[in-house]
Amino acid sequence: MTDPSHHPASGGPSPPTEARPPVVELEGLEVRFGRLKALRGVSARLTGRAIGLLGPNGAGKTTLLHTLLGFYRPSAGAARVLGHDVTRSSHAVRALLGYMPEREAFVAGMSGVRFVRLMAELSGLPAEQALERAHEALHYVGLGEARYRPMESYSFGMKQLAKLAQAIVHGPRLLLLDEPTAGLDPPARERMLRLIKEIRDTGEVRLILSSHLLRDVEECCDEVLVLKTGEIAAFTDLAEERRTNRRFLELETQGGNGSFPEAVRALGCELAMTTPTRIKAVLPEGLGIDAFYRLADEHGVQLRRLAFRQDSLEDIFLEAMGGVPAPGASNGEGRGTDGGL
Repeated sequence: MTDPSHHPASGGPSPPTEARPPVVELEGLEVRFGRLKALRGVSARLTGRAIGLLGPNGAGKTTLLHTLLGFYRPSAGAARVLGHDVTRSSHAVRALLGYMPEREAFVAGMSGVRFVRLMAELSGLPAEQALERAHEALHYVGLGEARYRPMESYSFGMKQLAKLAQAIVHGPRLLLLDEPTAGLDPPARERMLRLIKEIRDTGEVRLILSSHLLRDVEECCDEVLVLKTGEIAAFTDLAEERRTNRRFLELETQGGNGSFPEAVRALGCELAMTTPTRIKAVLPEGLGIDAFYRLADEHGVQLRRLAFRQDSLEDIFLEAMGGVPAPGASNGEGRGTDGGL
């Protein structure tokens, strides 16, 4: 499968990056269920290769995916997928989409290859081509040897891989993944993430990954949309965040005559004082921590704590949620080193 045009998740050669339209455009999108507003005037222009959807239960993530699929009709506003309006051009939109649902929806008694073939035919492929692509997709996700087994005999991890195979079998342009790693053990999770990143890196398919797991989104996505009670709580371009590579120092001090913060600012740092003895400094390019030890010595200040870190998706999520702990957060893992001073 070295030819991208024959990749299981490929819909054929893709246009140059600069010629690609936005993946999804939302303009005042509202979805109601009776009196309940599941989405409340959501507006966004998403252009990344892989877009993460984050938010607690009830935030509107699955509702947004189902609206893009045409399952729900917008009560107000508009949504476009790769330039096609989801209401006026629903058939064109569905031809472009592959969908891996969170819940199982298998047909009893079917083998893996029969099920994936059926999904390919429902997506519009002729029977012979659907069978060929079903074999190809199942081999790609690692279920080649199990493709003739009844799906009832599959483990949970195998069923997740079968759901991915049916989502890519017809060569979609946009792949919607709803909680693809939920419930997987660590080896199966790593395998799923590797496949997702491989599909992303072909350049042929865009991804929207809805997940509770911040680490999965941070690992796979270059744009992130955070939803809260049906509204956008935050949007961030992770690729740009990584390029700017802002570095922070969190300092806790004791002693001195109060001149230390101004001396830190004079180094070119942006400064925030959370308390008179706690400082968060954004470091300019090329400034190392040795300068802070020298300043502390010059101003008679004791550094009780010095932690070097970079802003993370967890920080963005916590700010968007108003301090609510993030499900699947890393609990500090990979967030810098604490000098313990």
